[in-house]
Amino acid sequence: MGLNCAAPTDFTFSFRGFARRGGDTDVHSHGWGLCFYDGKGIRAFHDSEPAAHSLLAEFLQTHPVKTFNMVSHIRYATRGEVLLENVHPFQREMWGISWCFAHNGDVSYFDRNIFAGNDADCPNTAPKVNQSNRSCVKIPWIGKSIGVEDNGERYYNPIGKTDSEAMFCALLNALRARFDTLPSLPVLHGAIASLCNEIVALDMQYDGTTIFNFLLGCGPRVQFAFSWPGSREGSKVWNGLHYLVREPPFGSAHLSDCDYSINFASVTKDDDRVAVIATSPLTDDEDWVEVKKGQLILFDDGLPHLAPDDCFEAELREHGLVSDAMPRNPQLEVDMRRYQLRKEFFQGADI
Repeated sequence: MGLNCAAPTDFTFSFRGFARRGGDTDVHSHGWGLCFYDGKGIRAFHDSEPAAHSLLAEFLQTHPVKTFNMVSHIRYATRGEVLLENVHPFQREMWGISWCFAHNGDVSYFDRNIFAGNDADCPNTAPKVNQSNRSCVKIPWIGKSIGVEDNGERYYNPIGKTDSEAMFCALLNALRARFDTLPSLPVLHGAIASLCNEIVALDMQYDGTTIFNFLLGCGPRVQFAFSWPGSREGSKVWNGLHYLVREPPFGSAHLSDCDYSINFASVTKDDDRVAVIATSPLTDDEDWVEVKKGQLILFDDGLPHLAPDDCFEAELREHGLVSDAMPRNPQLEVDMRRYQLRKEFFQGADI
C-alpha cells in the first residue's frame, strides 16, 4: 500500500483495513512493514508477525502520524524464510536520498536458487557454483536498456533471500551506474520504465508467470508505482495495483476488510489531496482505477503522472530529487525541450 499527499496526512484509516489482510481477511501473514518519510529521513517499522495480530501494527492504527509519502507491505512468502530481514519495504541510501521499495509478485530471474546456478531449470549461461559458495554469487545485472554494461561491480546487495530485495538492489545498481548528476523526474521515469521492461523480458525465459508490481519511494514527496499483474499457478487471486485520488469535495468511505467508515469531509481541509495505491481496492464504496499492465506512474502531490512529460509538473513544484551529496542536472530546460513541451509550460519557472 502506498500513500502520497499534497499536505501531510495520517494513514490510520487505510492502514487499518490493509493490516486486516495480513492474516485475517487474506493469507499475507508472513510479516509486514511500513516506511514513511519525515523530512529527508525515513521512519521504518517492520515485524515478522502477521499484521492482523501485530501490536506494532495496532500502535500505528491508533496513533496518527502525518506524512507526504508512505509505503507499506504485507508479505506472503514465496522466496526466503519468514524472517525480519525478508520483510518489505527495503531501504537503501543512493545519491544522498533515502529510497524504499515494496514488491508484490514473483520474478524468477531474481530467485537466488536460479541465478546462483543451483536450479535444474536455470539457463546454461547462469554461473554454476556449489553449495558451499552459492550464497556469495553476485545478483544479476540489469541496465543494457539504459546503456549501462555490467562491469562486475555490485554496490548494492541484498541482506535477505527474497527476489524482491535482489531486484531492488539491481535497479539501484543500474541507476547509480547510469547517472553522475541527479536526473530530472521525467528522465528518471524513462530510465525506470526501461529497466522494468528489461526485467520482464529477462524473466520470460523461465517457466511460470511474471508478476511484478512495486512501489518505489525516492524522497519525501514522490513515489513510483509499476504493475505487471498476474495470478500465481493454481490461484484465482489477481495480483495487480489499483489507486484512487481523494480530493475536495470529500465524502465518506467504508473499508472492505472491516466494518469501519469515516466521513473525510469532517477531518480534511480544502488543500488536502491524497492518492492511495493498493493491490486491490481498500474501500467498497469508492471508484478505484486499475494500473494498466506495463504502466509506470509517478505520484506527487496526491496526483498520478502517467507519462514522462507529465512529471515536469512535479519538478516545477520543486518536488524533484534533492541531495547535498550529488549535484542536480542543471539542464532541466533541455529535458523539457527534449519532451517537446510548450514554451509557456515552463515560462516563469525560473529555469
